[in-house]
Amino acid sequence: MQNVWLHLDLDAFYASVEQLDNPEYRGRPVIVGQGKRGVVSACSYEARRFGVRSAMPVAQAEKLCPDGIFLPVRMQRYQEISRAIMLHLYDFTPELQQISVDEAFLNLSGTERLLGPVEASARRIKTQVRDQFGLCCSVGIAETKFLAKLASDYKKPDGLYRVLPGEEQPFVDTLELSDLFGVGKRTVQLLEGLGVHSPLQLRKFRPEELRGYFGPSTGEYLYQVARGIDPGIYSGGAEDRSISHETTFETDLRDSQALRSVLLELCQAVFFRVAKLELSGAVIFIKLRTNDFLTRSARHTLSRPVVSLDLFYHECLRLVEKAWDGSPLRLVGVGIGGLHSIGEDRQLDLFSDKSDKSARVDAAVAELHKRYGTEELVRARLVKPRRPSGG
Repeated sequence: MQNVWLHLDLDAFYASVEQLDNPEYRGRPVIVGQGKRGVVSACSYEARRFGVRSAMPVAQAEKLCPDGIFLPVRMQRYQEISRAIMLHLYDFTPELQQISVDEAFLNLSGTERLLGPVEASARRIKTQVRDQFGLCCSVGIAETKFLAKLASDYKKPDGLYRVLPGEEQPFVDTLELSDLFGVGKRTVQLLEGLGVHSPLQLRKFRPEELRGYFGPSTGEYLYQVARGIDPGIYSGGAEDRSISHETTFETDLRDSQALRSVLLELCQAVFFRVAKLELSGAVIFIKLRTNDFLTRSARHTLSRPVVSLDLFYHECLRLVEKAWDGSPLRLVGVGIGGLHSIGEDRQLDLFSDKSDKSARVDAAVAELHKRYGTEELVRARLVKPRRPSGG
């Protein structure tokens, strides 16, 4: 059976949510990011016409677009909409891999008999995201995740493009070097210094030459992506039956405190999803990817199933502290593996450890998630304090 992967990317997601919630902002340059020393987290396509880009200093964005609407990041709101959309996508496939708050891969292999042609499914997804959630998305389809991601960028915004089998290299040859995911500005500069200005020219280099110029990891990566070969950056390791969540940062994460907050956020998403599905598992695993695309993973099997968010978080934190050497991070992921279904009686027993107050609190929150879908319930340390109003 032919592999068919669909990559969905919510266009200008943060800014689009702000325009959705504030109709008066539609058609105007919206820039999510504030403070003279802050950076732009996202911007609308109207703002991009002025040269504003993600990760740009806010001060520079203000000079380029003085009439822009500068707004604070409302991560809780973005995650709320993201969760609703991702849950809806399970109508199209049981195998979904969310890689950030606004991106996901869907495995549509073998779904044509049930859902019809893959392109028709893609158009339905785009229509439903627009009609039900008021947002625009771009979709790419290919045999591999890597090419599907490149294809979703190809016709942005509101794009749909499929790379058919046998068209991998011709498709890659239509791209700029900077379009190849993972090939950053510095790498492009080094390649241009070698006289390489296109994927076609890059393919003329032997793998040992690229490894000599760029090191083993980056050299091999460049050799593969120039040929449309999936380098495997989105292939999660098999953790038996598992549930995981990961996020890719627009700018590399370097701060340990910020990493702790991200880790808690990811742990919360995984823990309550496991509880909502009435599953149980004792295998905890983490994944870290540095800015040079080196991936480190670690796992640990507990003596009993995960019974509380605090337990899960602190075990993940311990694994991260062992695996992370301080290198800038572009991706962080966590998960619970070895999952199996449990009956209601076992579920009650799992969360009834009288010595673990945290487990009992988490059991109550899990039940609220299950009954009412109260996804806005978050740990207090994830809630940003409100600024006092007035003078």
